[in-house]
Amino acid sequence: MDQAAPTPAIPAAPALARPAAWFGAAALATLVMALCLVLTWQLWEAARRDAERDLRTDFDVAARDVVNQLALRMAAHIQSLRGVQGLFNSSDEVTRQEFTDFVRAQQADADYPGMKAIGYIAVITDAGRAAHLAQVRSSGLPDYAIAPPGTRPTYAPLLYLESFTGARLRALGHDMLSEPPLRQMLEQARDSGQPTMSGKTTVARERGRAASDGVLIALPVYIGRRAPDHIGQRRDLLRGWIYAPFVMEDLMAQVGGERAAEIRVAVHDGNEITPAALMAAGAVSVLPGVAALRTEQRIGIAGRRWTLVIEAGPGFGDAQRNQAPQLVLTLGLAVTVVLTLLTWMLARSSAMAGSALRQSLTLTGELKAGQRRLVALADSAQRAQAMMRSILDSTFDAILVDNGDRLILASNQRFRTLWSVPEELDLAGEDSAVVAHLLSQLVQAGPLLYSRSLQLADHEEHRELLRLKDGRFIEQLTRPVRLGQEGARLWSFRDITERKQIEQRERAHRHVLELLAHGAPLPAVLGAVVLGVESTNSGMLCGILLLDAEGRFLTTGAAPSLPGFFNAAVDGLPATPGNGSCGTAAATGRRVIVEDIQTHPDWAGYREIAARAALASSWSEPIRGASGRVLGTFAIYHRTPHYPSAAHVVLIEQAAQLAGIALEQAQAAQALRVGEERFRSLYDHAPVALWEQDWSGAREAVARLKEGGVDALGLWLRERPEEAQRLAALVRVTDVNGAALVHVGAASKEPGTLGLAQNFGSLRAGAFIDALVALTGGALFYECECSFLRVDGVARQHQLTLLVMPGHAQSLDFVIASTVDITERKRIDEELHALASTDFLTGLPNRRVFMARLDDQFARLQRSVDECASVLMLDIDHFKRVNDVHGHAVGDAVLRHMAALMRCGQRKIDTLGRVGGEEFAVLLPGTTGAAAQQYAERLRQSVAESPLDGDGRSIAITVSIGIASIEAGDSGPDAALIRADKALYRAKAAGRNRVCDHAEAAAPVLTRV
Repeated sequence: MDQAAPTPAIPAAPALARPAAWFGAAALATLVMALCLVLTWQLWEAARRDAERDLRTDFDVAARDVVNQLALRMAAHIQSLRGVQGLFNSSDEVTRQEFTDFVRAQQADADYPGMKAIGYIAVITDAGRAAHLAQVRSSGLPDYAIAPPGTRPTYAPLLYLESFTGARLRALGHDMLSEPPLRQMLEQARDSGQPTMSGKTTVARERGRAASDGVLIALPVYIGRRAPDHIGQRRDLLRGWIYAPFVMEDLMAQVGGERAAEIRVAVHDGNEITPAALMAAGAVSVLPGVAALRTEQRIGIAGRRWTLVIEAGPGFGDAQRNQAPQLVLTLGLAVTVVLTLLTWMLARSSAMAGSALRQSLTLTGELKAGQRRLVALADSAQRAQAMMRSILDSTFDAILVDNGDRLILASNQRFRTLWSVPEELDLAGEDSAVVAHLLSQLVQAGPLLYSRSLQLADHEEHRELLRLKDGRFIEQLTRPVRLGQEGARLWSFRDITERKQIEQRERAHRHVLELLAHGAPLPAVLGAVVLGVESTNSGMLCGILLLDAEGRFLTTGAAPSLPGFFNAAVDGLPATPGNGSCGTAAATGRRVIVEDIQTHPDWAGYREIAARAALASSWSEPIRGASGRVLGTFAIYHRTPHYPSAAHVVLIEQAAQLAGIALEQAQAAQALRVGEERFRSLYDHAPVALWEQDWSGAREAVARLKEGGVDALGLWLRERPEEAQRLAALVRVTDVNGAALVHVGAASKEPGTLGLAQNFGSLRAGAFIDALVALTGGALFYECECSFLRVDGVARQHQLTLLVMPGHAQSLDFVIASTVDITERKRIDEELHALASTDFLTGLPNRRVFMARLDDQFARLQRSVDECASVLMLDIDHFKRVNDVHGHAVGDAVLRHMAALMRCGQRKIDTLGRVGGEEFAVLLPGTTGAAAQQYAERLRQSVAESPLDGDGRSIAITVSIGIASIEAGDSGPDAALIRADKALYRAKAAGRNRVCDHAEAAAPVLTRV
């Protein structure tokens, strides 16, 4: 062993120079150390910010995955409910067994976590309650009852319920409308036609477990094959709801995928974060800013808003945590120490050799410790990598990671399984062989090659849908990731074949329903039904045979994929047992399953033609109408022997129902055309004048006026008659019948000839304004009497009725107006009214009308103490002598002359009347005794100064007048009239041709002569 070299001696510094040397060395070392520390801190701070940014980015990606997975999961739940809705839409009656079989066929307990059950809520009126109870009890539920008990206008009992987990859910017959929160949810779903979610509620769990927070989702079911367009129709045609309860704890299970253990999620109902709104706990805090990695996300599901509080757990990002800051800090500190020591050693090398040696030994030990820490970090990284590998292999999605330059960095076991990658193919290194294997399975290679060529920026994602030659659909998602300081691409692949098949099936059903709605020909609709089934079920060949009117033979309705010779052979097939699957199904009305055509007795006469067409199995389902009558058969064939699964049974039933809808639609269309022709004939030849009008333009204009702040529309239009005329111009007369042309004197239905002037006369008048206010305010019926203008300009009167036709209340685009000419009737009514209220000789109001006016004035005096009125009684002096001397004709002329003189001094508010032979009365509202005396005196003088001239003679006339005031304390209006009559007696007794006021008269009452 070599001997250690002796340590050279360090010469001692002079006693006076040693302090200066120590001071200079210390100052230089301190300066170097400060510079190194500042540089180390800057590098460490930069590395720390990069690490925090990477961790934050990773957290944001994980949070988005949580939101997306929750949204997709709820979308899948809602789609499941839509499937059940489709079952009800495709059938007028769904039995309990059909409902149970359909729900169980969806395997919702396995594919839709969190959903506890699927149920059907029926809508029952109080009138139909007894029939409903009897029907359900007779179907096998003798104890069935609607709870809670009581009488209500409408009930919504839970009729069907299929539980997935054995939870103690609401009992059958429970009235959902009896609970206000559920009632609000059901009514919102009914009015919108869309799935609606309730707020936070309590949902039962499996037996042995306490109830948990959850939500309910309801989807409306309407009568008919499509959802109504308007809210009124939705309320009228509501059939029930599809209903499902959800437990939030189960719904949120495993949301986040492989990062679920590292992330905590809390779900709040609504937009606010409160303890009362918390439905699923998981976040470590509820106050903003408490956690470093925390975000709030809001998501809308089925008309309801949720607030998700997502926070990183204590171990989040440990596997991906960047060690660069600590390494920079360690190395920086080490370099600082080294440089400081070196500076110190160089400055004091001669005086501090021994101290420098000890410091170097200390530094060596620290470096060894650092090496041991680096080894420990390497071991930790290997364990983290192994953990990441385990997580990747357990994910549902197939994962592949490359560096963006055709070099594979990592993959999971699911990728090898999904793409059937052989074991000998290495999933590491250059990717050309792997890409070639993937391309060999694709129908089109373009999407994958295009994704491979993209250079994605940070936070950018790219999606593609890949279709494989074996019929599968794979969803591809590509996004950039950071692996330390290096960039990479993450490829995730998910098998969505089943989802695509459901979407294609729904799309095919919608296409058929759209064809039906647009009145497409029956062969086109039946062909769409057949092609829709074949497109989602490879290997199936479908055909539809129609039963003739006599029910004896089957004819080909649609079979586009079957050979022409086979269709020709079965065209005219007898609908009797033993004539193939379709003949037997049509005759018996039951489904016929033939697994092997060559061995089944029903195909004995058709085996050769089936073998020639390469058909090995045949399933046939009767096509029934709404009444249950068999209309035809729907057949499914396979090239190899096949027996249907439960899903196949549902498929053939739905296809047969769609075909039945199409057949009945064609029959209904024919009946509709006949009905339209009958209606047109009735409309054109009706004896009543009928007008077909479109008020939609005026309705929209009124809606804009109300949005602009116009509240009292009628008053506003009366103040602006030009606006009323503008709105009237927006109403279109779309058609009239022959009686309407005769009504207005028009020769033909020439455009522009007829308008609202032939209905309302003046379009600025109140009749049109009142009709517009009524119809735009929601009235369905309006009736009035108004004048109208004939085409020749003659004004007449008629009775007008406006009726909004059913289904057009919102748009007002179909209004029927009927008119009846009442001009002659109004003239006769006016003449009768004049005869009943006017004295025929003088033209003055008769006694009955005068007494009615007197009653009204007395009632006003009773209501207001400030009111005053007077009444005058007039009598022509010596009128009997006039009749005796000159004859009754002259007497009548005197009466008419008297009435004319009274009108000359009449005010607008005064009432004149002839109450007897030569007796007249005057009612003076607002007149006291003095003013009444002045009026009476003027009238007396006017009569005395105006003799009746005629036939060369002059007859002097005088009048006596009695006055009385109407008092509020009188027992009735006759009291004032009696007082005035007494005053008249006094005037006559005093010598006639004078005025006497009852209040001033003192003479005794005398008998009138």
